[in-house]
Amino acid sequence: MQSILIKDAKIINRGKIESGDIFIKNGRIEKIAPIVDILANIEINAHQQYAMPGIIDDQVHFREPGLTHKANIASESVAAVVGGVTSFMEMPNTNPPALTQWELERKYQIAEATSLANYSFFMGASNDNLDEVLRTNPENMCGIKIFMGSSTGNMLVDNPKTLEAIFSNAPEGKLGVSMLIATHCEDENTIKKNVEKYKEIYGDNVPVEMHPMIRSVEGCYISSNLAVELAKKNNTRLHILHISTADELSLFQSELPLEKKKITAEVCVHHLYFNSDFYKTLGTQIKCNPAIKEPIHQVALFEALLDNRLDIIATDHAPHTWDEKQQNYWNAPSGVPLVQHSLNVMLEYYHKGKITLERIIEKMCHAPAICFNIRERGFLEEGNWADIVLFDVNKTWKVNKSNIYYKCAWSPFEGHTFRGKVKTTIVSGHLAYHNGNIDTTKMGERLYFNR
Repeated sequence: MQSILIKDAKIINRGKIESGDIFIKNGRIEKIAPIVDILANIEINAHQQYAMPGIIDDQVHFREPGLTHKANIASESVAAVVGGVTSFMEMPNTNPPALTQWELERKYQIAEATSLANYSFFMGASNDNLDEVLRTNPENMCGIKIFMGSSTGNMLVDNPKTLEAIFSNAPEGKLGVSMLIATHCEDENTIKKNVEKYKEIYGDNVPVEMHPMIRSVEGCYISSNLAVELAKKNNTRLHILHISTADELSLFQSELPLEKKKITAEVCVHHLYFNSDFYKTLGTQIKCNPAIKEPIHQVALFEALLDNRLDIIATDHAPHTWDEKQQNYWNAPSGVPLVQHSLNVMLEYYHKGKITLERIIEKMCHAPAICFNIRERGFLEEGNWADIVLFDVNKTWKVNKSNIYYKCAWSPFEGHTFRGKVKTTIVSGHLAYHNGNIDTTKMGERLYFNR
């Protein structure tokens, strides 16, 4: 591999910003110092751009295999890298779903050949694949995914005995660390009752504004509370995905350091950025599960992010074609393409004075590495894999068709001008993206875990 020397960067790491140089060799960070005088194959003068660890997105849907008319690992990993995401963890609700070790390995083979970003894949749980779930290796898989509420892919796990068995028997690695269980929490009975209610009122013409009433606050809390109870009962390592309500925040602690938490939670950029008022202009473009809810929840989520009740910022990137999203409420699928623009969303809050750059990096880079026990990533430190993003915090640019890299070719941010732009993304020591040019001559690496 070619060596790379980054000169004159503002390096953000572990709550500090310090000017310096970074030397990369054989895929890893070999030297960080105020001045590094080493010859390299490639020298990048950062001109005081910020250098941050690559973002680790712990929840994406890249749609491969089986749903590749919407997206695939190749296309969405490029979009991720352009947005500063160097590692992703992908969900099992593909077609066929990743419910067997064979199907899971098939996804790794696709990623090895086509993913520009580093990768890991969740093992999917169903009501009848417990034996396959318990065969999952904690050291080379990010976790087990349980849909405790139906969503895209129909992988609902609602059998109490199955849930109890998974929570009580999560595999441990050689270091004695249990595999993480990640849950999508929405109570199915509550959703069904709400569907019946709103069908009686509106029939086939339900307004999309009713989505947060159907996928309700109550449904989210009931399911998240059940997951927390199961985790506490069985001393399970639980991570609840995409928290969307103020009500659920009482389930999580802010006092403990992340390394000591057994129960953690994530917030997604769309639940921070949008609220129910946006349905009027964006309609089904922002229909997702769990639903984007009223402004009071949006405000509470941001407060909980800052006080550490919410540990990680992710995207739940979930693309569908434009035609699919233009259908009526009942037929338009849930999901929003987001992985290319997550850093831009958070930089918007930085420019508004609501969060520091150090905290953004903590929640998008450090925290996922700690939460999932990822080996040698998430921090800009000598010896770690070189996953590095350079960005110009003040560069303004407008989202349009020509700069959207998703296969679905649309974004809810189209026409919006962001301030802050990724200039360079280095993935495992490979200069994957630099000044608008994408280099796919080397793919990303598989993630491994200290368990």
